[in-house]
Amino acid sequence: MEAVSTIAPQPSLWNSLREAVRGSHQDYTEGGLNRAILLLAVPMILEMVLESLFAVVDVFWVGRLGANAVATVGITESLLSLVFAVGMGLSLSTTAMVARRIGEKDPEGAAVAAVQAIVLGLATSVVIGVPCLFWAPELLRLMGASPEIVSMGAGYTRIALGGGGIVLMLFLNNAIFRGAGDAAIAMRLLWVSNIINLILDPCLIFGLGPFPRLGVTGAALATLTGRSIGVGYQFYRLLRGTERIRILARQIRVNLSVLLRLLRVSLTGILQFAIAHTSWIGLVRIVSVFGAAALAGYTIAIRIVIFLILPSWGLANAAATLVGQNLGAKKPERAESAVWKTGLYNMLFLGSVGVFFVIMAEPIIRLFTHDPAVVPLGTACLRIISYGNVGYAYGMVMLQAFNGAGDTITPTIVNLFGFWLLEIPLAYWLAVPMQLHSNGVFFSIVVAEGAIAAASAVLFKRGRWKTQQI
Repeated sequence: MEAVSTIAPQPSLWNSLREAVRGSHQDYTEGGLNRAILLLAVPMILEMVLESLFAVVDVFWVGRLGANAVATVGITESLLSLVFAVGMGLSLSTTAMVARRIGEKDPEGAAVAAVQAIVLGLATSVVIGVPCLFWAPELLRLMGASPEIVSMGAGYTRIALGGGGIVLMLFLNNAIFRGAGDAAIAMRLLWVSNIINLILDPCLIFGLGPFPRLGVTGAALATLTGRSIGVGYQFYRLLRGTERIRILARQIRVNLSVLLRLLRVSLTGILQFAIAHTSWIGLVRIVSVFGAAALAGYTIAIRIVIFLILPSWGLANAAATLVGQNLGAKKPERAESAVWKTGLYNMLFLGSVGVFFVIMAEPIIRLFTHDPAVVPLGTACLRIISYGNVGYAYGMVMLQAFNGAGDTITPTIVNLFGFWLLEIPLAYWLAVPMQLHSNGVFFSIVVAEGAIAAASAVLFKRGRWKTQQI
C-alpha cells in the first residue's frame, strides 16, 4: 500500500500575510524559517511604518513654522535620544528574556519577567522625566540653541522630555508582546497611538477648530496624548491576556532575582544604545556650529531616513525574537540561519531605498521646505547618508541578534568603538579642520555605520552568543 504523506501543505503567501497581520499562532521554533520570518517581520515592519510616518508628518507640519521650529525639534530629539536609549536598552533585555522563556514553553516565567521590566520602566520614567520638566530651557542652551530657539522651543522641550517616560513605556510594553511572539498586537497598539498623534498634530500646532494654536509646543502635546492612550491600552491587553502571555494579579509583585538578572542585562543594553544615541547629540552639536539652516536641513533629512530605517528595524526585531525563542528551544543553528536570512532581506530593502534617495534627494527635501538656505543642506545630508544603507542593513540585524540572545556586551563594545572612537572624532575633523562643514558630519556617519556592520558580522560568525545564558 502506498504511504500517505502527513506533511501539511504550506499556506499561500497571501494567507501567510493575512495571518501575520491578524496574529499568528505559529510556533517560531518549528517549521520553515522563511515563513517564521514573514509572520514575525510583517507586523513588526507595519508597526514601525506608522511610527516612521509620524516622524515625517510631524516635521512636515513643524516645517511650516520656520527653521527655528525645526531646529527646536532636532535639538530636543537629540536629547530625547537618551530616553530612547534607556527604553531600547530595557526593551531588548525584556524581549530576550520573554522570548527565551516562551521558547522554553514557560509562559509563567515570561509573565514574571514582564512584570519586573514594567517595574524598572516606571521607576526610570520618574527619574528621567521630573528633572526635565524644570530644566528644559537650560538643556536647549547647553546644546547651542540661539535665544530665539530657546524662546520658541522651551515648551516643546519641556513636554517632550518631561513626558519621555510615556515613550519609554510604549517601547517596553511592546517589547513584551514582541518577545512573546505577539507581534500583531504590538503593531495594532502602535498604530492606534500614532493615528491619534497624527490627527492631533496639525490641530494643536495651527489651532484648527476648537483646539488652541500652540505652535511647535502643540506637536509635543499631540505626541504625549497619543502615546499615553497607547500605553493605557497596552496595560489593559497585558492584564486581559493573549494566547502567548498574560499577567495575573498574583504575578504583580517584585521578584528580586528576576529583576536583578533583567537589570544586569539591561544596564549594558542601555549603555549600548546610550553610546549610539548620544553620538547623535555629538553630531548635532557639531552641526549647530554652522547655524539654524544646517540644523534644519539635518533634522529634515534624518526624519526622512528614519521613515525607511524604522521598518528595517522591524526585520531586525524579528531576528531578535527568533534568536531568543530558538535558543530557548535549544536550536542555535536555526537561530543563526534566521539571522543571515533576515540580514539579506534587509540589505535588499535598504539598498533599494538608498538608490532611490540618492537619485531623488532634492525633490524629496522640497516636500518639506522651500527655504533656499535649507534645501541644499538637507539634500546633501539625505544623499550622503543613503550611500551607507547596505552596510547599515546588515549591521542593525546583527546587533539585534546579539541582543536577542541576551548578549548585550558585544554590541556595546562595537558601538563604543564605532560611534565615539570613530564617528565623532571623524565628524569634527572632516567638518572643521578639513572644512567640509556639515557634509563632513554626514560622511562620518557612513564610515562609522560601515565599520560597525563589518565588525558585527565577524563577531556574529564566531558564535559565542549561542552559549549566552539569561
